[in-house]
Amino acid sequence: MLIGACLLVGCATSTIESRREERFSAYTALSAEHRQLVDHGQIKVGMSPDAVFIAWGAPTEILESETEQGHTTVWIYHGQWMQESRYWTYREISRDGTAFLERHLESDYFPRSYIRAEIYFVSGRVVRWQTLPRPAY
Repeated sequence: MLIGACLLVGCATSTIESRREERFSAYTALSAEHRQLVDHGQIKVGMSPDAVFIAWGAPTEILESETEQGHTTVWIYHGQWMQESRYWTYREISRDGTAFLERHLESDYFPRSYIRAEIYFVSGRVVRWQTLPRPAY
């Protein structure tokens, strides 16, 4: 049973290797330079959506538009971190048979999402991409 659970968890994780196998024919059609970049999780202007998918995985969002240059697609990748929130609270303390309130600092953590990267495709090729830092707040 443990082996089955491990196999299930392993299948749920998307890696460059698993994505390469998933789109094997697209991978073999890439140039040698693009295959090498994809194998290292890197992307470059001129790559196809298949190459980017193998290198970085599925985007969180896909936006489509039309410009003078043609059909434009933007892949957006989100990142996430746990933001700490501190606050003062009170807890009851008993000492020598006397109860009193003691103030102490508590922390909670909340998931925060941000745009980690954007990739712009025009006519099925990367024309621009950028990574963005995690917000400081």
